[in-house]
Amino acid sequence: MSVDQANTTRQEAEVGREAGRRRTFAVISHPDAGKSTLTEALALHAAAISSAGAVHGKGDRRGVTSDWMQMEQDRGISITSAALRIDYSDRVLNLLDTPGHADFSEDTYRVLSAVDCAIMLLDSAKGLEPQTLKLFDVCRARRMPVITFVNKWDRPGREPLELLDEIEQRIGLRPTPLNWPVGIAGDFRGLIDRSSGSYTKMTRTPGGAHKAIEEVLDADAAARTEGAEWERAREEIELLQALGADYDEASFLAGESSPVLFGAALPNFGVGQLLDTVVRLAPAPAPKSDAKDEPRPVEAPFSGQVFKMQANMDKNHRDRMAFVRVSSGRFERGMVLTHAPTGRPFATKYTQAVFGADRSTIDVAFPGDVIALVNAQALAVGDTLYDGPKVTYPAIPSFAPEHFVVARAVDAGKYKQFQRGIAQLDAEGVVQVLTSDVRGEQAPVLAAVGPLQFDVVKHRMEQEFRSPIETSPLDYSVARRTDAESAPELHALSGAEVLRRRGDGELLVLVHNKWRLRVIERDHPGLFMEPLLAGGVEEE
Repeated sequence: MSVDQANTTRQEAEVGREAGRRRTFAVISHPDAGKSTLTEALALHAAAISSAGAVHGKGDRRGVTSDWMQMEQDRGISITSAALRIDYSDRVLNLLDTPGHADFSEDTYRVLSAVDCAIMLLDSAKGLEPQTLKLFDVCRARRMPVITFVNKWDRPGREPLELLDEIEQRIGLRPTPLNWPVGIAGDFRGLIDRSSGSYTKMTRTPGGAHKAIEEVLDADAAARTEGAEWERAREEIELLQALGADYDEASFLAGESSPVLFGAALPNFGVGQLLDTVVRLAPAPAPKSDAKDEPRPVEAPFSGQVFKMQANMDKNHRDRMAFVRVSSGRFERGMVLTHAPTGRPFATKYTQAVFGADRSTIDVAFPGDVIALVNAQALAVGDTLYDGPKVTYPAIPSFAPEHFVVARAVDAGKYKQFQRGIAQLDAEGVVQVLTSDVRGEQAPVLAAVGPLQFDVVKHRMEQEFRSPIETSPLDYSVARRTDAESAPELHALSGAEVLRRRGDGELLVLVHNKWRLRVIERDHPGLFMEPLLAGGVEEE
């Protein structure tokens, strides 16, 4: 074996070994289920931060690290996705927190294209909510393994068996609880580990900003301490065993069953058990299929895909950052990669790991890692970067917008700032920007999944680009993809307008409503109108 072959073999072995240490996962749920709080609690247990935050910080408890944008802190919601890299138990965890609000579901969809597993967060009182169902549909379409965490068990809620039944009946995912709560929702005493039978008693720390106090008791001590609640929990566990609700690795990895854990993120109850479960059960990075549907081994030369763009995270520098999921190979800062869409070289002089708004330089990364490339003006969401033989990964689809406004600069003298800001927000995927020769570039149409996206655009245009905008709504609610042959006839119809999407050049026909769309489809069956991706699954 030559020296070069030996070096290649050694590097491939290193990449395979390091990829096996990675766990890349997202937290998904309905708004207000506690995603950002759980993200903080997981980071606290992994010793990545000294104290956990709350979405609405009180007393000594600060706001969450992952919600770094001022608008997020003001409104108490997650608007952007956050990428947190955590070293824990000889593993490297890449935790991606996502927006829960339906208006930002497109950002969540992009994040789910970059992870290998998802934590589905349920509110103990509300169970499965509409946005949770939508996001699970995305996971199911991708056959993604899902771990379920029933949150807020320290507050009044539903019976645990009722929640398990809802999971199975409504989404067809067989629940397999790994632990079981002692005490009803609102009277949380502790957790029984089903595999070992051990009982961990939980005691809240003042303010909940630090790890909960945990005490492991044997069965006899637990029975004396908890009395009737212990007996009730033991009876429910016996019922689970009779039903065969036991963890099965093959069905979990196939997306057919879901390990379930109970806890409460705010006081940090059960969070450590969830973290250990992710390390133990979540899959390591696997070969990713390219645009030709050919799997690329993780040991192959470097390749990665941009799944998120974010500008102006650092107010002092006004930079533009591309978040890239490493799919294969070893990344080294300073590498000159190839930008697949253009074939041009892309230098990686500035590469960082991101923890909320905090940054640290990253020199080396492996499959499963998320790296942030700074000053990435040439990149866009979905772009592939590679080293060695060419590879292109499938594009990340855009959702079907349902809300449309015309945007204009309040101050005509700031037209350059207006154009720069709109272009930047379009590249990030904050909104889709549509234009036409009739409307011109001075009054582009902004298209969004939900109206809150327009609030983000207004806020950022004023705060970051110093060009306040005014918007006026358009009376459209449906968008379809069309082609150059059908566009002129569609544009001439009443209740329809054809515009070009600036990001990818696609022609979209906007229609007043679904009833008008049906009339057009009935009267003009030969015109091309193709559904777009909506809510994570194709429109019906």
